[in-house]
Amino acid sequence: MRTSCELSYVVGQIKSILYKARSNVVSQVNGELLKAYWNIGRIVCEYEQSAPERADYGKQIMKNLSKELTREFGKGFSVSNLQFMRRFYLTYSIQQTVSVKLGWSHYCELLTITDSDKRSFYEKEAINANWSVRELKRQIDSSLFERLILSRGESNKEQVLALAMKGNDVAKPSDIIKDPYVFEFLGLPEDKPVMEKDLERALLRQLEEFLLELGRGFMFVGTQQRITINNTHYYVDMVFYNKILHAYVLIELKTTKLTPEAAGQINMYLNYYAAEVNDDGDNPPIGIILCTEKNEVSAEYALGGLSNNVFASRYILYMPNKDLLVEQVEDVLGKWHRKEESEKREPEGKA
Repeated sequence: MRTSCELSYVVGQIKSILYKARSNVVSQVNGELLKAYWNIGRIVCEYEQSAPERADYGKQIMKNLSKELTREFGKGFSVSNLQFMRRFYLTYSIQQTVSVKLGWSHYCELLTITDSDKRSFYEKEAINANWSVRELKRQIDSSLFERLILSRGESNKEQVLALAMKGNDVAKPSDIIKDPYVFEFLGLPEDKPVMEKDLERALLRQLEEFLLELGRGFMFVGTQQRITINNTHYYVDMVFYNKILHAYVLIELKTTKLTPEAAGQINMYLNYYAAEVNDDGDNPPIGIILCTEKNEVSAEYALGGLSNNVFASRYILYMPNKDLLVEQVEDVLGKWHRKEESEKREPEGKA
């Protein structure tokens, strides 16, 4: 028995060393590739700048360069990839700002974003949440940046800059809330009624995608978690734990609009979890009601006055209209800028 345990311990140590070595090798290779592509982009830009008249036949130069490099080094040097390398250098003019935690495919996705604040946000989130390229692409396609800004109410320039500099900083319960949540990965028809049990089953089948949509730090605990009060059984639809906030997150699924009854129900669940389930070190639990519609006035009356952290968010079964979301964000920021300018002019008028 002792020999078997000793062998298991030795094997575990060796595995740890090998996994770490492999990870270091991958990171090192990735870093060298990014450095090489950055330098290729630099050389192309310097060549273009040395003779501006060459811009007329710049496309032909790229084609010839692509043929030569492909003949010598194989795949990876298509015209489009060389153009990305050129843009890579121009966008990240200081090589040290390039993160080796992201791969070249990540940067190719990021380089499609022209807005620098938005691109910086997705870059920070991809690093912080360890997103794969597929996950990064989905979050860009689902307009996460715009949804986060709009879900926090009246936005302003500082908030946008904070998102750009730090990503989605999770420091308090409201930081994990989005509005709307996008469940397009479920493949449910948007024009047919969906039962709450069917929605719950669909989310469970696509749990990995659901966790991605919820955001950073979420761990799945279970569904239909039973609590008993006065010999009556109640069931919480879905329970998660957020390791960043150190708090349970209780989710109630509603295939209707937000109602006061739903707010009262989840508030009762939160009181129970705070008293009976929380361990030492856990923060107060958080409740999220996911519903199809949420009138702001009704939400204020339904949720106002509750001592617990209760939030209501809409969910949609299809990708949001990106142009519309961008327009809404610009409108919110425009209002803030006009308000700021008005406040600056007001003292002058009084004088």
